[in-house]
Amino acid sequence: MRCSRGGNVHLHILGICGTFMGGIALLARAHGHRVTGSDANVYPPMSTQLAAAGIDLMEGYHAEHLRPAPDVVVVGNALSRGNPAVESMLDTGLPYTSGPQWLAEHILRDRWVLAVAGTHGKTSTSSMLAWILEHAGLRPGFLIGGVPGNFGISARVGDAPFFVVEADEYDTAFFDKRSKFVHYHPRTLVMNNLEFDHADIFDDLAQIQRQFHHLIRTVPGNGRIIVPAGDAALDEVLAMGCWTPVERLGEAGDTVWRAAEVETDGSGFDVICEGRRTGRLEWGLTGRHNVMNALAALAAARHAGVPPRVGVEALAAFAGIKRRMELSGEVAGVRVYDDFAHHPTAIETTLAGLRAKVGDARIFAVLEPRSNTMRLGVHADRLAASLAAADRVMMYVPPSLDWDGEAALRPLGTRAVVLDDVEGIVTAVAAEARAGDHVLVMSNGGFGNIHRRLLDAIGGDGSHE
Repeated sequence: MRCSRGGNVHLHILGICGTFMGGIALLARAHGHRVTGSDANVYPPMSTQLAAAGIDLMEGYHAEHLRPAPDVVVVGNALSRGNPAVESMLDTGLPYTSGPQWLAEHILRDRWVLAVAGTHGKTSTSSMLAWILEHAGLRPGFLIGGVPGNFGISARVGDAPFFVVEADEYDTAFFDKRSKFVHYHPRTLVMNNLEFDHADIFDDLAQIQRQFHHLIRTVPGNGRIIVPAGDAALDEVLAMGCWTPVERLGEAGDTVWRAAEVETDGSGFDVICEGRRTGRLEWGLTGRHNVMNALAALAAARHAGVPPRVGVEALAAFAGIKRRMELSGEVAGVRVYDDFAHHPTAIETTLAGLRAKVGDARIFAVLEPRSNTMRLGVHADRLAASLAAADRVMMYVPPSLDWDGEAALRPLGTRAVVLDDVEGIVTAVAAEARAGDHVLVMSNGGFGNIHRRLLDAIGGDGSHE
């Protein structure tokens, strides 16, 4: 069954409030289909996007959510056997598919797909790329695991031919253990970096590299692959076999794309393409990682026909992404930021960017180790070093955590404290914070609405209690 625009098809999406599956819901709704969905955790920004699109949300995973029977069930990768909705779907013989498969068959077919993969920076680079194409008048479609400020939505169908997709290496569904990105068949592929992650489904880096090579196998010979220079893990993947021209980027060396005269905090740099300066980008983002993300987006956009100078103009007006160093608010001279960082490398680079921006001002790092990999303790031995740039560290450790949070942060001495409830963190930060401080909250979940509670507590209105 192919869902054409205007078709009267009812899709029910299991796991609809995840960023990816929520994007699928928005795309299906834009095609004129009836969309409903179930999820165990409903919170903004995705829940508000879905409600605004007229999509009915149901709390939990109950068999009755599938009555009357939808035409097809789209199953998110968080769902597994034993889930009541999944068992009902199988028992009653309902047609079902995965989110990536539905996307490939009904949205990406006949499109020029620009995919952004890698352990870090996928959301930022995808958002930059979509905005560059938009600025150039190309009105791309996109599906991004976040909400770009320039668009205010995480997904749209857009106009042919271009479609930007954040290409995740996580598995597809309980019935399809391939990485999501093997479904997308990109013509333009960005691979930002590659480290070990997703320890709940991968045993080691080599397993992830194998999936990345499956992705490379799908890129046509007239396509383009864009990678940073000097990433050993990606170089090993390319050495397995590559049939597509490769463009490399960096800050030094003989690369097609290079950043020069880079400001310490990454807020400005010259863009060099094939040895020629194409412009200087002055923008609102910080961090050397975002410099590399920008070069990757510029390179991908050029492959789609956008001149580098136009790309630089676009990025100068790039508004960032929700939950990526997003300023939640400022009260009593204290700034509170929301960031998605949940891997030691991302934590370290995010803190480095903030440190370069604020100089000697105090930084409070508030961390929730929420991802599957972090909860398993795979990166526990790297946590202290990744948080070293912060003046104070407060980590939330729920009772379900299987590793010793205090031991992991012991190298930080008295700078770090481990707490087992969100309210305790709010109280501790509010007691210590003073004008000029910066509070960086890092989590890939809702974290008990801690950002608002921190601002309320620091402001002294007591509404967090």
